[in-house]
Amino acid sequence: MYLLGGMIVCFVVGQSLFFMIKAWRQGKKIGLSASTMKNTVISSALFTVAPAIAILATVLSLANALGLVLPWIRLSVIGNITYEAAAAESVIAAFGIQSGVNAPVQDKAVFAAAAWAMTVGSIFPLVLMPFLVKRVQKKVGKVSESNAKWADTMAAAAFIGIMAAFIAQAAVGTGTAEVKGDGAGFSSVVTLLSAMMFMLGLQALCKRFHWDKFEPFVMPLSMFLAMGVAVVCQQFLPADLVLHEWRS
Repeated sequence: MYLLGGMIVCFVVGQSLFFMIKAWRQGKKIGLSASTMKNTVISSALFTVAPAIAILATVLSLANALGLVLPWIRLSVIGNITYEAAAAESVIAAFGIQSGVNAPVQDKAVFAAAAWAMTVGSIFPLVLMPFLVKRVQKKVGKVSESNAKWADTMAAAAFIGIMAAFIAQAAVGTGTAEVKGDGAGFSSVVTLLSAMMFMLGLQALCKRFHWDKFEPFVMPLSMFLAMGVAVVCQQFLPADLVLHEWRS
């Protein structure tokens, strides 16, 4: 599986280099200066760091259940935490396993089903986009032109709905009696509240000091800081408190 993952990563990197070289040559043909193209490459590279950190956090969060390689392969191509984690959770729950991605998957059938769900679900947008994206954009454009507030409200509602599912899992999600700490409890709530406070604090700093270039890093940094709080709590607080759950 490591060999398979390495082959996929090499393909993705090679594809990126291929198009970057083609774009560089095309830029020369249309008269762009080398300094302009270098600045574009540097700024683009910097803006990929923040999403990459979020992807790394997703890989680490799924590695406990599915191992390192499968999330690494999946997220090297296409995917994000809102889909990958939800797909894996849904499949594992469908097999009657309540621990979700908080415990290692031992059954080969469950592992294979999770891999298929995570992969096939991400393939459909690539297949459908060439045929439907233009029509969807026209419809969205019409709605935005006629009622911009309604379009913004719908987009915000969709995002809030996704976040609410993760918040509910952390606040009142059930765990299993065999696995300690996999359900909602002290650790999950502390981690959730820490992430929210870090997010709000970093956003306030960005707005106060006009750190516009730092804004893309706020969300992934908040995730890692919240993970750090969870680790610190596990190391220094009593085990009974850290592993305490509301429901199991």
